[in-house]
Amino acid sequence: MDIAVPATPEVSIIIPARNEEVCLGDCLASLVTQSDVAFEIIVVDDQSTDRTRLIAKSFARVRVISAGPLPAGWTGKNNAVVAGVKEARGEWLLFTDADTVHLSGSLARALAEAKKNQAELLSYSPEQIVMTFAEKVVMPVIFAELAAQYPPEKVRDQSSGVVAANGQYILCRQDAYEAVGGHAVVADQILEDVALARAFRRAGYKVYFRYGADAVRARMYRSWSELREGWTKNLALLFPHPVRRAMTLCAWWAMALLTLPAPIAAAALYLRVRRANFGRGVTLLATTVGPAAFGYLTLRSVRAHARGEVSWKGRTYSERSPKNPASVSGTRAEAALESHH
Repeated sequence: MDIAVPATPEVSIIIPARNEEVCLGDCLASLVTQSDVAFEIIVVDDQSTDRTRLIAKSFARVRVISAGPLPAGWTGKNNAVVAGVKEARGEWLLFTDADTVHLSGSLARALAEAKKNQAELLSYSPEQIVMTFAEKVVMPVIFAELAAQYPPEKVRDQSSGVVAANGQYILCRQDAYEAVGGHAVVADQILEDVALARAFRRAGYKVYFRYGADAVRARMYRSWSELREGWTKNLALLFPHPVRRAMTLCAWWAMALLTLPAPIAAAALYLRVRRANFGRGVTLLATTVGPAAFGYLTLRSVRAHARGEVSWKGRTYSERSPKNPASVSGTRAEAALESHH
């Protein structure tokens, strides 16, 4: 059943999409049926070469626009998001990725939660769906390390030095977004979600962050090659000392497998990975194999950033400064990026 788009939506949902034919349909099907809030949906086609645009246009209440040329120094996602914001009419903006699926009624609940907590920016970390062996081994370990680096309770503490957001789900007030400069002020950032949250925090706006399995789920990668490319892009930037973190985790893992106090070390490692909110079986598998994969991917990411060989969806982002991507300010690298098609 087609639902009329309201003349004055309260929420504008913006989805940047570049070659997302595999998942975009499920994402939009979960969004068009949201209820109890007036909203519009804008899909920004970022020069897709597959059926992304056709799939988006098949939904009657979805507006499809083009991202336009990619300016020098911008990442593709930031350029696409800004194009969507220019067309948005809502008092609130929801930035969400094409690989997400939204639970029934979640949009209205998220809006109510943001208002209740007086948050100008609310972000959920989605429930991560894993299907292949590679996903089951890698994803729990990485999300456990992210939970350790960015504890949601500390992010919600506005006086803490910890701030983060997950770009798969960011709901923010349009006036606050414009006041901090929006994605234009983080145009060169690969980790635009963390950078945007930092901009809100610096401006004195409240950032609210939590695990959001009751609202949204996502399957980020569907193969080892996708997973390797995606985390190579991000891991070096997510942690202040990525090499040290990877080596420490691998040493802990080796001790758990090889030395006398193995039961204690193994139990502690399992409990650490368990923080990522995966099932017991997947957590056990990830504990057994995942730390080595995390170490490999982290070192690969650091090397790729150092060489200016960070690729994502057919684009390569080369760092101009700093030379060492592991040198970060706060929770992200202050990197200037130049985009090459």
